[in-house]
Amino acid sequence: QDGISIDMPAGPSEVLVIADKNADPGFVAADLLSQAEHGPDSQVVLLTDSQELIEKTKTEVEKQLMVLPRQDIAIKALSNSRLILFSSLEDCIDFSNLYAPEHLIINTCEPDILATRVINAGSVFLGSYSCESAGDYASGTNHTLPTNSFARSYSGVSTESFLKKISFQKITKEGIKSLGPAIEIMAEAESLIGHKNAVSIRLKSLEND
Repeated sequence: QDGISIDMPAGPSEVLVIADKNADPGFVAADLLSQAEHGPDSQVVLLTDSQELIEKTKTEVEKQLMVLPRQDIAIKALSNSRLILFSSLEDCIDFSNLYAPEHLIINTCEPDILATRVINAGSVFLGSYSCESAGDYASGTNHTLPTNSFARSYSGVSTESFLKKISFQKITKEGIKSLGPAIEIMAEAESLIGHKNAVSIRLKSLEND
């Protein structure tokens, strides 16, 4: 096959919002609905340590949903979505890292601190005013992102995705003398004696010089 692959595993759009009691429930609901309207198989998730925020967000979702032109699509997506209460924001971020969302919004008092614990996410939006829509249209961040938990293994498409790399190495006499014994040990440990001999024959030739 000619050329290189630039595709990644991609699926329905996702957003996961981590919010605390100080978050505006209208903002949170709008962020959830902005992804729910993508398609019936989209998934939106809210993680919070505030039961009050969950209740207010539910009310806001119902209110905002009524004026969405793609209401039917959003309703189907919401049926597969979750609002989850945790005992702490630390637990929220731990769950998020397991879920590995395509889009992660951290809408808390100190989002920068919580952001230091992010391990798996396609793109992260920090603070009350960093809506995912900005990443889609205007803020300049990558919009081609891994979904379906593939953020555990993949990054978004970048210029490096369009590059093919070849590695070169040249080992000197001194280099093979230094590396050789370790190679021999590891090759023998794997019962790959041919690998070991490829080094041993060179080391022996150097001993005879």
